Amino acid sequence: MSSESSKKRKPKVIRTDGVPAEGKRGKGDTEQETQTLLWRVSTKLEDPSGICMVPSNPPDARYYSEESEVDLRDPIKDYELYRETCQELQRLMAEIQELKSRGIKENASEIDERRVQSCVHFMTLKKLNRLAHIRLKKGRDQTHEAKQKVDAYHLQLQNLLYEVMHLQKEITKCLEFKSKHEEIELVSLEEFYKEAPPEISRPAITLNEPHQQTLARLDWELEQRKRLAEKYKECLTSKEKILKEIEVKKEYLSSLQPRLNSIMQASLPVQEYLFMPFDQAHKQYETARHLPPPLYVLFVQASAYGQACDKKLVVAIEGSVEEAKALYKPPEDSQDDESDSDAEEEQTTKRRRPTLGVQLDDKRKEMLKRHPLSVTLDLKCKDENVLHLTFHYLMNLNVMTVKAKVTTAMEMTTAISAGDLLSPDSLLNCLYPGDHGRKTPNPANQFQFDKVGILTLSDYVTELGHPYVWVQKLGGLHFPKDQPQHTVAADNSLSASHMELTVKLLRSRLQSRLALHKQFASLEHGVVPVSSECQQLFPTKIVSRLVKWTAIPYEDYAELPYTKDVIEAGLAEDTHLYYMALIERGTAKLQAAVVLNPGYSTLPPVFSLCLNWKGERNSSNDDNIRAMESEVNVYYKELWGPKPGYQLLTNQLQRLCMVLDVYLETEPHDPSVEGPKEFPQEKMCLRLVRGPLRLKPFKFNYPQGFFSHR
Repeated sequence: MSSESSKKRKPKVIRTDGVPAEGKRGKGDTEQETQTLLWRVSTKLEDPSGICMVPSNPPDARYYSEESEVDLRDPIKDYELYRETCQELQRLMAEIQELKSRGIKENASEIDERRVQSCVHFMTLKKLNRLAHIRLKKGRDQTHEAKQKVDAYHLQLQNLLYEVMHLQKEITKCLEFKSKHEEIELVSLEEFYKEAPPEISRPAITLNEPHQQTLARLDWELEQRKRLAEKYKECLTSKEKILKEIEVKKEYLSSLQPRLNSIMQASLPVQEYLFMPFDQAHKQYETARHLPPPLYVLFVQASAYGQACDKKLVVAIEGSVEEAKALYKPPEDSQDDESDSDAEEEQTTKRRRPTLGVQLDDKRKEMLKRHPLSVTLDLKCKDENVLHLTFHYLMNLNVMTVKAKVTTAMEMTTAISAGDLLSPDSLLNCLYPGDHGRKTPNPANQFQFDKVGILTLSDYVTELGHPYVWVQKLGGLHFPKDQPQHTVAADNSLSASHMELTVKLLRSRLQSRLALHKQFASLEHGVVPVSSECQQLFPTKIVSRLVKWTAIPYEDYAELPYTKDVIEAGLAEDTHLYYMALIERGTAKLQAAVVLNPGYSTLPPVFSLCLNWKGERNSSNDDNIRAMESEVNVYYKELWGPKPGYQLLTNQLQRLCMVLDVYLETEPHDPSVEGPKEFPQEKMCLRLVRGPLRLKPFKFNYPQGFFSHR
C-alpha cells in the first residue's frame, strides 16, 4: 500500500512567482528550493552551451547514466565550464559579503537569490568532479587492458624462448654424448689377441671391422672382471674368518683385566673396614712429594684434621704430576749447544724482535704462572651439600689462591635475587673481617708488579682465584707488613692453629648461604617463611604483606636519600649484598633497603625504611619510622630464633609487616576526610602513643597478645 500511494503522489509544484518573506520559510519551502536547485544543475550541465535554461515546470524525475554521458561530453568544454563556474562563484561570494557588510534589511532577498545561485554553482562543481573521477576510472581500465595484452604477448614470447633454449640444450647433449666404454682402460690389442680365446676374439672378423673389434674387447674385459669378482668374494670370506678369530682372542684378553681388577678391589673393603686405605693414601702421598711447600703444608694439615676431627672433610690432589716433575729437573747440557751456537746467533739476528707489548705480556704470564698441582678440599654438610675448594700456588709471587664451587644434593629453585649468594666472587668474601681477597697479602709483590706493568692483582682473580689471608695461613705463610721479605717459609704450626676455626667458618658460611637461597625463592613470590619455633614472636594476624624482593647494586643503594646515615656509619660497603623490599597495606607502601653483611647471620642485616603514605616519611622526619628501624636493627637478638640463627632475615621482614600494621592502625583519623577510617584498629594496644615524641607501641607481648612501649 505504501508503494502504491507513493506512486500516486503528485509531484510538488515549485512556485517561482515570488519569494517568501524572511523568517517565514517552512520545511516545504526548503524542499521545493532543493528540488529546483537539483533540476537547474542537471539542466545546466546538459546544455552544451553552459547556459542554464530553467523551464517553468521542471520534470518530476529524470534519470540518466553519467558513464555514457562522459563519452558524449568534451573534457575541454567541461574544464572551461569549471573555470567559469569558479569565477562566477567567487563573484557571488564577494557580492554576498558586500551586501552583508551594508547591513540593510532590504538586501535579504538579494542575498538569498545569490545564495541560491551559489548553491547551483556548487552542484555544478560536484557534477564535474564526478565526471572527472569517471574519466579517470575509464583511463585506468583501458591502461589495465592494454597492460594485460602486453603481458600475454610477453608470456608467449618467454614460452617460445624457453622452448628454444630447451631444444638447444638437447642438441648440445647429443653432440657431447660419450660412451662409458671410452672411460674403461682396455688391454692392448696384442694382449687381447694373445690371451683371449678365439670364440671371443674372432680374428677373421674383428681385424677388418673396428666396431666388432671394440665389442669383442669389451666382452673379454667383462669375462676378466667376473673372474676377479669371484676371487674378491673368496678373499672376503677368508678375511671374515680371520677377524672372528682375532675378536675371540681379544675377548679372552679383555676378560682378564676385570678379573685382575676384581682381585685388586677385593682388598679395598678390608682396608675400608679397618680404616686403613693404604692404596689410596700411598698414591696421594706419592703425589704430595711434588707439591710446593705451602700446598704440602695445607695437604698434610687438612688430611690430619680430617682424620682426627672431621670425617666429612675430603682432601685430594689434582693436576699433572709429569709437569710438576719437569719443574725440578735440572737443564741437561748437550754438546750440540756449543757447536750450534753460531748458527743460532745468525738465526736470532735474522728473526724479527718482538715488540715491547708482547714482551710485557709474556712476562706477566710468567709472573702469574701457577704450579701444575693443586689441592682440593671438599667440605660436606649434614644435608649432603658440598663446598669444593681448589687451592693454587703462584710460584713467582709466593702466594696461594682459592676457587670455590658449591654442589647441592637437591636441585634448588632458581631465585633471581639469590644470584650472588653462591657465586665464587662473594661466597668466601670477608670470611674473616676485612679479608676481601682483592689484594695480594705479600708486600713484595707490588715491586714485582711495577716491573711488568700490573696495577693490582684484582684484575686476574677471576682466572687465578682470590688470595685471601686465611688461605695463606692455611698454607703456613705469614707476611709481616713491617718487614717485607722476598721468601717466606711455610710453617706447619701456623696452619694447624687456623685449620679448625677456618673449616667451621667455611661450613657455616655454606649453610647460611643455602638457607638464604631458599628464603629468597619464597620472598620473591611474596611469602615470608616463618618457622614454627618463631611463630610466638608475631601475632596470629598480620595484614601487611611483602610485595617485592629484589637485589640492587651498591650504586643504587647509595643514591637513596634515606640510606646516607648507614653509609656514613661505615655499615655499607661495596663488598656487601644489597636488596630492596616493598611492603604494602592498602595505599601505604613501605620501602626497606637492606644491607646484608657477608658474615650473616653472625652480623645482622641493616634496614633503612621509607614510608610512602600521605607523603614520604623516613627516619629523618618521623620518629616512629626511626623506632620501626630500631625494632629490626637494634632488637635483632629477639629474632634470631633457633641456633644458628639462619632465620634472622625473614623474622626481621615479618616484624616489619607487624610494626607497619601497628603504625597505620594507631594513626589518628583525619576529621576532614569523610567515611570510615582507612586502617581500622585490629591490634590490642595498652597506649596508642607515649611521651613527647608520640611514639607508638611496637613491642609485641606473648602470650598476652597485646602491644606495648619499650
